Amino acid sequence: MADRLNGTRILILETREEAQFSKLLAEQGAEVVQCPMFTIQDAPDPAPVEAWIRRAIDRPFDDLVLMTGEGLRRIMKLAVARGLDQALVAALARSRKFTRGPKPGKALREVGLEAQQQTTEKPTTEGVIEMLGKLDLNGHRLGLQLYPDKDHSALTGALSAQGAEVDTVLPYAYDTKAADANIVAAIDDMAEGRIDSIALTNLGQVRRLIEAARAHGSEAKLRAGLERTLIASVGPAVSGELTAHGLRTDVSPVEDHYFMRPLISAMAAALVDKRPKVAE
Repeated sequence: MADRLNGTRILILETREEAQFSKLLAEQGAEVVQCPMFTIQDAPDPAPVEAWIRRAIDRPFDDLVLMTGEGLRRIMKLAVARGLDQALVAALARSRKFTRGPKPGKALREVGLEAQQQTTEKPTTEGVIEMLGKLDLNGHRLGLQLYPDKDHSALTGALSAQGAEVDTVLPYAYDTKAADANIVAAIDDMAEGRIDSIALTNLGQVRRLIEAARAHGSEAKLRAGLERTLIASVGPAVSGELTAHGLRTDVSPVEDHYFMRPLISAMAAALVDKRPKVAE
């Protein structure tokens, strides 16, 4: 059914790769209101990233763990600028490669490489820890690509406890202040009843929404807006973050189907009363 969301306005909080989610919602007839949460920039200091690239080339890692597709793309961008891209790809080809879900797996394929394993069912830090916990990493040199605004100590600690020598790289940064005006406008839209549902696909979106609202004196307006807006969560991590802030989850996919398409189906069922009535 290509018109399940006809007549609805869905707010999505854009993070790394929400373009596909927006496309899927639009295909179902929704009017998608996009709110960029931050802009992505190269690491302010490229020197540590370049040094990591050179270490990877000089002594290829036994294992490589990629947390985001954006991370690998930013690494490759710098490698190209330094004339190191071919040597880096050749070095990474010698490593066992693991990804936190399909997005970094796609980035690997863009440079002609494949992951040995990815956490498709559980694309979280906990999922990565569980996946790698089944392996013998004792004495292994492990390259680990991280992403901003996240405490990665649980992951690095778990890998070190397994005997791995962990070499981390953080190849990009978020600029959140540039997007604050977008968030305040989205809060106004919800408070004034112009949004039928807000769709949340990662817990960072919840934190960012709350932080921006507080910074601009709009937290009361945000909570009032959410009271009249259907809150859709992609899964337990997002729902847990909502609960931590005293917010509810109205809609979530059925257990173990924590992906965009099942989320859209759940939203469509919940928003049935929002659709325009067809005259008989």
